[in-house]
Amino acid sequence: MDKVRVSAVSYTNTLPFLNGIRQSAVLDQIELSLDNPSVCAQKVIDDKADLGIIPIAALLSLPQAHIITDYCIGTEGAVDSVFIFSHKPIEEIQTLYLDQQSRTSNGLARVLLKHHWKRQVKLVANIDEADAYVLIGDRTFGKKNEVPYVYDLGLTWKEFTGLPFAFAVWVSKKQLPEAFITSFNEALKLGVSHPEAVIPGLPEYKDFDYHHYLKSSLNYHLTAKKREAIEKYLTLLKGLDT
Repeated sequence: MDKVRVSAVSYTNTLPFLNGIRQSAVLDQIELSLDNPSVCAQKVIDDKADLGIIPIAALLSLPQAHIITDYCIGTEGAVDSVFIFSHKPIEEIQTLYLDQQSRTSNGLARVLLKHHWKRQVKLVANIDEADAYVLIGDRTFGKKNEVPYVYDLGLTWKEFTGLPFAFAVWVSKKQLPEAFITSFNEALKLGVSHPEAVIPGLPEYKDFDYHHYLKSSLNYHLTAKKREAIEKYLTLLKGLDT
């Protein structure tokens, strides 16, 4: 079999997956690239990758998507790396700048603003013109005390729906061999069973705890409740402009 082209996200939240893959024999079966979430999704959409960890908003562009593993980038509450940072209380914001790296988090922010906070905001192209902005991933580490108002979107989704959330899932456009899927799933299981193993050597940030982030804020299991959350989110996302 030709090597499976795999696109993974280059954020800290994906490092346990990568650690498991690199310790597994499945590494010899793949061609691995590291990308930001939007690029990862586009590679799968454009057939430049056979498998990727796809932000769930991109599932709307992949009607033939196969979610092939038992694992995801998810949370049971506060995720601690997906935020709206704001210069004003959320009830007062008029303008919002979106993160250029993730459709899912941008969509989640818009869904929550409309349905949870009951706010109609204008999207702006310049962060300097915005009352608030979406920011995700490693770029948020240590920044919660630098901005007057901070809203964790995983926690807010839980308050709004009572559900956990899955930000990204492992997706292929075509059916992959069952033996490969089994091996890949086992590699991911290996990695997420010891997420703290990736911490040595990571850059340090003031007021940020990697152990808490990787073992408590993140939850990697793609449960039935997270699948329910994905369906609810996609329904609300599709309805944003109606």
